[in-house]
Amino acid sequence: MLKVAILDDYQNIFQQFVNIEKLSGKYEFKIFSEPFLDEADAIEQLSDFEALLVMRERTPLTKNLIDNLMRLKFIITSGLRNKSIDFETTKKRKIIVCGTEMNTNPTPELTWSLILGLARNLKTEIDNMYQGYWQTTIGVELKGKILGLIGLGKVGSQVAKIGKAFGMQVMAWSENLNLDKCKELEVLPCTKEDIIKNSDFLSIHVQGGERYKDCITIKELDKMKKTAFLINTSRGPIVNEDDLIIALSTNEIAGAGLDVYEKEPLPENNKLRFLPNALLTPHIGYVTAENYDIFYNQMIESLESCVNGKPIRIIE
Repeated sequence: MLKVAILDDYQNIFQQFVNIEKLSGKYEFKIFSEPFLDEADAIEQLSDFEALLVMRERTPLTKNLIDNLMRLKFIITSGLRNKSIDFETTKKRKIIVCGTEMNTNPTPELTWSLILGLARNLKTEIDNMYQGYWQTTIGVELKGKILGLIGLGKVGSQVAKIGKAFGMQVMAWSENLNLDKCKELEVLPCTKEDIIKNSDFLSIHVQGGERYKDCITIKELDKMKKTAFLINTSRGPIVNEDDLIIALSTNEIAGAGLDVYEKEPLPENNKLRFLPNALLTPHIGYVTAENYDIFYNQMIESLESCVNGKPIRIIE
C-alpha cells in the first residue's frame, strides 16, 4: 500500500471530508495535525512516506527536506500554486506535484469582516459587552472613505466591488496594475505613494514572494493617515511585522486587521496578540467548508490520477 501523509491538518477535519476506510485497501494514511518542531523533525517523521498531501504554504517543502525523503513520489497541494515547495528539486527528483481548485470568494468576504470590525470597533465593543459595559467607542462610516487596494487581481477585484457598493472611493496600485480592469471596475489607478498617503482603509491583495516582501515598512506606515487602517489577508511577509507593531503601539495608524503573519501559527507571545488596535484572525481567509471539500476530495482525485499514471492538475 502507498504510504500517504496528510500534513498540517490543524483542525483534524480531513476525515470529515474523505472516507479513508473506502481507500484503506490502496493507501495507508497518517494525519499530522500539529506543525513539525523543525525541519529535522519533519524529515524524521516523513522519511517513510511516498506521497504528501499538503495544505498550501504551511510546512515548507525545501530542497533539504525533499532530498531527504528518498521514497517520496507525489506531492499534492491545495490550490494551483504553492510558493513553499522547491519545484527545482521536485523536477530533479522527478516528483510529480499536483494541485486542486479553490474558491476565491472566501478571502474577500473575510477582508470585509476585518474592515467592518475595525470601522465599528467590534473587538472592543464585543469584549466590553461581556464585561457589562455599553457603548464605549465611536465608530466610523465607510461611505465616502477611500479604500486603497494593493493588488487588483481575483481577490482585490471582489473587494473593490464591495467597496463601491458601500459608497467608497476605491484606488488601486500594484507593480503590474491592469488599467483595463481599473476602468471596468471604476477604480482609480495611482502610485504607491498616493495610495499610502490617501487611503482610509489600505487592503493588501498581491501574491507573496520576493517581489512584495516588506512592501509595507515603517517608511510607508509613517506616511499613512493616523486615522487609517491596514488590512492584510494576503501573506504575512508583505508587511514588516516589527515595524507594524511599532506603528500600532505608537498609534501611528489607527489599527490593523490581520489574517496572515510572518510566522504561522502566530507564536503565543507575539506582541500583536496584546495590542488593542490589532484585529487578528488565524489565517482563515480560505478556511471554509466549501473550500475544504474541494481541497481534500480533489487531493484524493489527484493522488489517484498519479497512481494510475495519468496525473491531473500538474504544477511545475
